[in-house]
Amino acid sequence: MAKKLEITLTRSLIGRPEDQRVTVKTLGLRKMHQTVVQEDNEPMRGMVKKVSHLVTVNEIDA
Repeated sequence: MAKKLEITLTRSLIGRPEDQRVTVKTLGLRKMHQTVVQEDNEPMRGMVKKVSHLVTVNEIDA
């Protein structure tokens, strides 16, 4: 089974640099406490690492 990442926005984007805002939007997150499920691949891991202080991530089998 393929691995997936469950990504939740847990910190606000207020006062954050524009590149971090764009990264969160690219992950598919718009609101606080919203959760999305994305494929577990290198580009997703890189985006999550860039905004790791704003999101929580769980690995799931899907």
